[in-house]
Formats: sequence, C-alpha cells, structure tokens
Amino acid sequence: MSQLQRKLRPRHVQMIALGGAIGAGIFQGSAETIQSAGPGVLIAYLIAGVLLFIVMGSLAEMALANKGLDIRGLIYKALGYQVSFVVGWIYFIMWILVMAVEIVAAGTFLHYWFTGLPVWLLSFLVALVLVGLNLLSVGLFGEVEFWLTGIKVFTLMAFVILGSGLMFGWIPTENPPYLTHLTAHGGFLPLGWKGVISSLLIVIFSYGGTEMIGLTITEMKDPEKSLPKVIKDIIIRICLFYVLPLFIIMGLVPWNQVGEAGSPFVTVFSALELKGVAHIMNFILLIAVTSAANTGIYSSSRVLYSLSKQKEAPAIFSRLNKNGVPIYSLILCAGSLLLGSVVAMAAEESVFQYLMGIPGYTTIMLWIIICLSQLKLRKQYKEKPFFQIPLYPYLTGFTLAVLSVIFITLLLNPDNIINSLVFLSMMIVLFCAARFKSGLADQPLPDSSS
Repeated sequence: MSQLQRKLRPRHVQMIALGGAIGAGIFQGSAETIQSAGPGVLIAYLIAGVLLFIVMGSLAEMALANKGLDIRGLIYKALGYQVSFVVGWIYFIMWILVMAVEIVAAGTFLHYWFTGLPVWLLSFLVALVLVGLNLLSVGLFGEVEFWLTGIKVFTLMAFVILGSGLMFGWIPTENPPYLTHLTAHGGFLPLGWKGVISSLLIVIFSYGGTEMIGLTITEMKDPEKSLPKVIKDIIIRICLFYVLPLFIIMGLVPWNQVGEAGSPFVTVFSALELKGVAHIMNFILLIAVTSAANTGIYSSSRVLYSLSKQKEAPAIFSRLNKNGVPIYSLILCAGSLLLGSVVAMAAEESVFQYLMGIPGYTTIMLWIIICLSQLKLRKQYKEKPFFQIPLYPYLTGFTLAVLSVIFITLLLNPDNIINSLVFLSMMIVLFCAARFKSGLADQPLPDSSS
C-alpha cells in the first residue's frame, strides 16, 4: 500500500470537523463564556463564526487550486520549510495533549458506573478500542465518528427544542421567562463590549478543531466537488449548535447564575423532571470526550504521516498498512496517548493546566497561518478554482488583522503569563530544530496523496 485511501465521504468529513469543535466544552464549559460577557457572548460566537468562514474558505480555495496537498503541504508551499515544520510539530503536540485529557475524562465518566475499576484501567480500555478502530481503515474511523458526533448533535437539537418549550411556555411550567432574562440583569451587554472581546478568545478556542478538514483532504472522495459545500455546511452548523443552545440557556437561567448548579444542560433537563438526568448527562459527556479522543488519534497520526512525507520526521512514519493507515504513526500516537494519560492523572492540576494552554494558542496561530498562506498562494494559482474567498485581499487581510490582535492580546494578558511562556518556549525549540534541519528544505514539495 503506497498511498492514503480516499474513503472519507462528505458526511464523514462534516462530522469529523463538527466532532472536533463540539466537545465537552459546550456541555460543561459553556458557563465560562457566559460569565465573560453575559448575553452579549452570542455576538462573540457570531463574530467568530464569520472569522471561521473566511479561514476555512481560504483553506478550501487553496486545496482546490493545489490538488493533492493537505494543509501542511499548502503551508509548505506558501511559507516554506521552517514554518511548515513548526506548525506540524506544534499541531501534533496539541492533539497529543488534547487526546490525553479526553481519554482521562472518558475514564472518569465510566468510573461513575464502574466504581470498582480504577480510572486508569477504564481510560486504557477506551484508548485500546479507539486505536483498534483507527487501525482498521479510515472509512471505519469516519463511520464511527459520524455516529458519535451524531449523538452529540441530536442531544443539542433535543436541548434546543425542550428548552424552547420551557422558555416560551409551550411545555407547562410556572412563569415561563420568555426573553426577559436576556435583558433583565444588567442589559444585553452587562459587561460592555470589553466582555464580548474578552470572551472572543475563549470562543475561538471552542471552534478549534474545524481545521481538521485540512488533514482529511487527501482521504476525501471527490474533494473538488464536496469540499466547498462541506465547509459551508460545517460553519453554519457549528454556529447554530453553539448560538442556539446558549440562547436557550440564558433565556431560562439569569446569565449571572449560570454554572452555580453545575452544567447548564443539567439545569434544563432537571426542570423537565426527567428521570436519570445524571445518567443521561454522564452518557452524553462520555460520548463527547470519546469522540474528541477518536478525532485526536486520527489527527495526530495524519500530522505525523505528513511530517514524514516531507522529511520532517523519520521515514518510517509514512509507511502504510494494507488498509492504507499510517501504521507506525498510529503506534507512536497510541504510545504518546497512554503516556500522556498517565501524566494527566499523576501531574498536579496547575502543571497540566499550563500544558493545556497550548491548544488555544495553537488554534489561533494556525488560523493566522492559513490566512497568510492564502494571501501568498492566490497569485500563484495555475488555474482559478471555482470556489474563492471574495474581496481578495481585503477580507482575508481583515481576518488576519483581527486574529493577530486577539493572539497578541492573549500572549500579553498577565493572567496567561505562564501559559504564554510555555508556548513561546516550545516555539523557540521547534524553530531551532527547523533551522537545524533546514538543509532538507531544498527537497521538492511532495505530493501528500502519494
């Protein structure tokens, strides 16, 4: 087997990207964004949705104009060897960290039912199952992720429908609030525009994972036909699956009380007097983190495969098994996952919190680099792709400027000083490694589909 298999259908790709962006954060972490801006957080999600459309649209445009290249191949072509090297390795590290967190969380949720088994064993069993699924074929991975993400999507839809019933009195309840909670507690912008801008940092982190599309291009069926539609659909759905649930949450519970009684979703389900609310939410959270871990295994193994194809990692990691799966990349990722899980369970919470700042920084940095790559490559297209970002270069330039301001604000925020130092230290080490290996940079740009 000499090349990746094109077995990911459009529905698989849509759910993979949704699965990366709609995780435990929306079910458990939505309270944090609400506390940052009050009801005005809805504006932040819409603004981030516009930025997401331009970033993902730029990625689709470049992929259509440069057939056979995944996201790393595009960055290599646009910005050169060193940037490609650093982006690949920092993205790989990010997914290893995310995987470790999600696997430990999965073990914790399973422990709720299997109290006689240690968390580490339950986490190990989940990891074993997911690695086994990824070993079989990319088509099976896509199918499993399709159904796991489908459960999350169904849960959010059910939440919106049932929550709307409580909010507008369609489901019998005392004193339905209608829209009063959205303005009655300090107004729609109780913390002003500063709160909206502050929450924008967290919101962009929440949308992180959609760039997964850039890794699926070389395993997607008919990307020229399906990619633009997939990206448009994903952006619309992500916005809806964040904005509508948060609208319902703040419509039912005053924004300054959200999170006081645990997950906002538990509050709504409890108001419906559904039996076994704790079991329902535990199952949903288990699905959410398992889906995120499944996506992480795919992402990290494909990034390592891409690094190997471009001679930025040992050649062994580009070898494929009979199912077209990068077998040695997957083995290394599985080992890193297990090691990361042990560290996650053993390390002090503060240490692990500093490491988990890396995914947030990486997401914004990658979006910035995608915009820079599109600005650079647009002039080099041999054929004009049928899908292009309008108002070039102004729309992409505006997005680049906004993301850059957010990134600099994040780095210079005194509350993030340790996270910033950890991230910058890793970047310095990777750039030094890239310069050390820059003698390989004169290699021809590889076709990542081969």
